[in-house]
Order: sequence, then structure tokens, then C-alpha cells
Amino acid sequence: MIEVILLGTGSPIPDPLRAGPSTLVRAEGQTLLVDCGRGVLQRATAVGVGANSLTALLLTHLHSDHIADLGDVLITRWVTTFAPDPPPLPIIGPPDTAEVVDAMLKAFGPDIGYRIAHHADLTEPPAVEVQEHIEGLVWDRDGVRITVAPTDHRPVEPSIGFRITAGHVSVVLAGDTVPCQTLDELAAGADALVHTVIRKDLIQAIPQQRVRDICDYHSSVEEAAGTAARAGVGTLILTHCVPAVAPGQEDDWRAKAASVFDGRVEIGPDLHRVEVQH
Repeated sequence: MIEVILLGTGSPIPDPLRAGPSTLVRAEGQTLLVDCGRGVLQRATAVGVGANSLTALLLTHLHSDHIADLGDVLITRWVTTFAPDPPPLPIIGPPDTAEVVDAMLKAFGPDIGYRIAHHADLTEPPAVEVQEHIEGLVWDRDGVRITVAPTDHRPVEPSIGFRITAGHVSVVLAGDTVPCQTLDELAAGADALVHTVIRKDLIQAIPQQRVRDICDYHSSVEEAAGTAARAGVGTLILTHCVPAVAPGQEDDWRAKAASVFDGRVEIGPDLHRVEVQH
């Protein structure tokens, strides 16, 4: 079994009910954080997960809403880890991830210096191990395998999706993307697909062109459902819904997915939990 928790289902627009995009995946005793949007650690704390218990951080792309709390994750993990010589935090993302992580640590340079000066047991800055990948196997540890493939979120390029496998169970996290063959291949035969979605029918009615522009590089509910259907996945999990799903309107979103995909459709608020089995 793989456990999927939608820590944050929001968007770049602040929402009092939804944290920024972030998904927690638990498999074989490992705790994997996929993206780290606004408020991620508050949401993680609500399910008993601290930054110091993360096995790895996976980044689908480097848009601000998906990495807004990267600094918080790095610093909080550092100051709440009390074991001597802790291992570095593995961070897996697309090219330019190392540059972003380095810039974030530099931004917190004064804070890091203050804490090293104040605490005798903090002698080095936060330890990270950044890996940049576009495709292939990127993780094979203690019964968990992670593969990545490019997605299509242009002009954000490259962006990647992750397939996490434990035993016979696989979950794919698409991130932001329009339908593309590489995602179809990554998701083929998976037990669940976590996919960000927008309602293009609603977005197109908004007068501001900058808002309507997001239709160019996100999947609609029906398009995400089409990806799930082509890949033959068992469960489609919708997240990062734009506009935010109004209370009581969940069935409307499910119906749009069900018009294309005949499997299980999950949609919910922050902290929505799905158990994925083969």
C-alpha cells in the first residue's frame, strides 16, 4: 500500500482554506514530499510529519507556487534535527534545481550564521544532496523505486513527473502539465495518478488575459482524466484545482472526470488521504 496525502491543494492565489501545492507520499516506511508550496509544513504537522522526518524532497518544476516554502523546509529540518552528523536531505528535481537550492540557502545566510554562532551543536549549514534529472530511475532504496519523465508545462522547461513504486503498487505524480506522450508512458498501468487540474470552462470567462493564459499549460479536468484513461490507471486524484473547488461542488468536478475516465476519482480539501493498493 502507498499512502497519498494532499497536503496543499491550492494555487498561486492565497486561499485561507488551501495551502500551496504539495503532496505527501508514504511507502515502505519512507516519507516523500512532492513539491513544497506555501504552508506545507503546517499541513505536514497536521498529519504528524515534521521536516526532520522527510526521506526526500521531490520537485516537479520550479514555479514559485510549488517551491514557495523550500527555505522553510531546509531551515526547519536543520534546526529540528538533533542527531549528530545527520545525512543530507536528498532533493530531486529538474535542471536548475541546484541553483535554486543554493540561492535559497544564500538568502537565509544571515539566519544560518546567527544559529551557528548561537548553538554549539550547529556547526555547518543545512546539508542537502541535490540531483537533477529529466528521465530514468532516480531512486532505488529499501523497497522504493522512483522514476521520472519529462512533462509539458512550457515555457516552464523542463518539468518532470514522478512514478513511485513500492512492491506491486505504483503512484504517479504529474505536476503541472498538458497531456503528453511522456506522461502517458510514465503513468502506464499505475494504480493511481495524482494530477493538477484547472476548469478551463470557468477560467476562459475571466476578463484578465494573464489569468486566461494558464489554460495554455495546464490540463483541464477532462484532459487529466483522458491521461488516466489512456494510461489505464485505477484511481485519478485531482489536486491544485483552479479555481478552488467550492464546497458542495466536488461532484461537478468528479462528473467532468467521469465523462472520460471510468475509474475511481478522488478530490478533496487539504489533508485528503488516499490509500492506494494494487
